[in-house]
Amino acid sequence: MTESTKAFEQLVEIMDELREKCPWDREQTFESIRNLTIEETYELADAIIEKDYENVKKELGDLLLHIVFYSKIASETNLFTLNDVIEQICQKLIYRHPHVFGTTQVSTATDVVKNWEQIKMFEKKGNKTVLAGVPKSLSALIKANRIQEKVKAVGFDWEVRTQVWDKVEEELNELKGEIEGGDQDKIEAEFGDLIFSVVNAARLFNVDPETALERTNKKFIKRFGYLESKTIKQGRSLKTMTLDEMNEIWEEAKGIDNQ
Repeated sequence: MTESTKAFEQLVEIMDELREKCPWDREQTFESIRNLTIEETYELADAIIEKDYENVKKELGDLLLHIVFYSKIASETNLFTLNDVIEQICQKLIYRHPHVFGTTQVSTATDVVKNWEQIKMFEKKGNKTVLAGVPKSLSALIKANRIQEKVKAVGFDWEVRTQVWDKVEEELNELKGEIEGGDQDKIEAEFGDLIFSVVNAARLFNVDPETALERTNKKFIKRFGYLESKTIKQGRSLKTMTLDEMNEIWEEAKGIDNQ
């Protein structure tokens, strides 16, 4: 028995004990821990972006606990067991990797993705359209990227990736036109089209738009924090400063980031 197998068995045993003896754990349901699972997923994503691998380890453990927790709850009403969960993912991985476990030939990662999407389309009953498998609850930004990845897998994509810039420019000009017209509903629609085209550009240049935007969010927060901190040290208030004064400190923050 390997160390990882022993550790996993210990986790399962601990979950059994908690479910039997802890009042809080005993009361939990699929629905009650769903939001906690979402929170843990975002915490893992944060740790990955920060390259905080100690926290990546911690958050992976938290997610693993949730998988065991859901499986334990399900086993109590004979819905499925933890073994069922593991066996199903093993079967799926083997089936969806015929280039590893079968005779299919691929030469690039792109070929693998195309083959993967084709397999997914035909293996699910009632889910045979290209976009039917995109989860409805995904955030709009992640969903836009996922939509574009899926249609690419069936050949619906730019022949040359630089062509996307014409589309971005087209959508930007249409947005500017609607802003001049003043129709708020049309302005919102054109903003959506512009963002969708920018997400498309990110994908074409191998950039994950969610990760890129979150990096910018964190960078902005850090620089604005420097601006606030320095302002307070000077005994001043942002509300009484001019934009030029704030920009001067902002440039200092940018300089520190670039060192």
